[in-house]
Amino acid sequence: MNFTGIITDWYTKNKRDLPWRKTNKPYNIWLSEIILQQTQIKQGLPYYEVFVKKFPTVKHLALAKEEEVLKLWQGLGYYSRARNMHKTAKFVWNDLNGIFPLDYKSLLTLKGVGEYTASAIASICFNEPKAVVDGNVYRVLSRFFGIDTPINSTEGLKTFKLLAQSLINNDHPGIYNQALMEFGALQCKPQNPDCSVCPLNSACAALKNNQVKELPVKLKKTKIQIRHFNYLVFISSNRQSVFEKRTGNGIWQNLYQFPLIESLHVLNEKDITKHEVFATHVQNNAFEISLYNEKPIIHKLTHRHLHTHFWIIETNQLSKNAVSLEDILKYPTPQLISNFLDSFNLK
Repeated sequence: MNFTGIITDWYTKNKRDLPWRKTNKPYNIWLSEIILQQTQIKQGLPYYEVFVKKFPTVKHLALAKEEEVLKLWQGLGYYSRARNMHKTAKFVWNDLNGIFPLDYKSLLTLKGVGEYTASAIASICFNEPKAVVDGNVYRVLSRFFGIDTPINSTEGLKTFKLLAQSLINNDHPGIYNQALMEFGALQCKPQNPDCSVCPLNSACAALKNNQVKELPVKLKKTKIQIRHFNYLVFISSNRQSVFEKRTGNGIWQNLYQFPLIESLHVLNEKDITKHEVFATHVQNNAFEISLYNEKPIIHKLTHRHLHTHFWIIETNQLSKNAVSLEDILKYPTPQLISNFLDSFNLK
């Protein structure tokens, strides 16, 4: 069976009409790949369209302010992607005269560009035969060839990378890479794929051995940690609040939030009012505090679940760092804060 030919033929008949498939410009392909990292197409597509409209070239993105980029990115998560994307745009514009590297090896020098993204850009834009290996590719290859080596193990990463490279179409690597990923997304789906109409079903090892549900194999994730987040939503008599920029190297670096008290256990009202974060912003003893949500809002990250409460504190006067309530919506925020702002009436 001609695996590569069948996949490519299927793609020409079934591929989705997506804007980044109508161009081979490195900027557009790079932008789409960064946005779609750990993001489904249906979620990432609107963001791609907004970014292309706002920043049609790498120059426009390079000259933008980081806060502007983060604000447009809001809701996609993994904000380091946006920060790295902005840094790369500035590097390409300022150091490379606005021209993206022209091969796989050079593309790997760009911040935020790993083997998968470099392979995608190199194959689609420059016809370099470098195989992409993502979740869809792992699934198709493990099922078709009956490979039960864990895809997130050292051995598995090496095995699937070598196999993917051996199957690539050297004449049209970009089309083949997109075809294999699209086949995994639409035909060889994670749950309940329709194997009866699959063009590979006559030679699929997983189908033959009744292992479609078992493959691919993935090692268990690390234990999820639970953290308790308490955001202090101060509201002064002159309609001001406190909104802070996160520093450090965390996932929400340079995004804005209300003052935060983080703990390993649930805090009550007394714990909150005695905390130094609370005392830093309340200038006198005249305040009223109430819990906005009795039931914690659970925000799931890769290795942590954040059990979140928002405390509303009304007071006469705040510290000098206060900002007007009307200005808060202008700042880039984590989705957790954005969702709260959508539900809480600031007016």
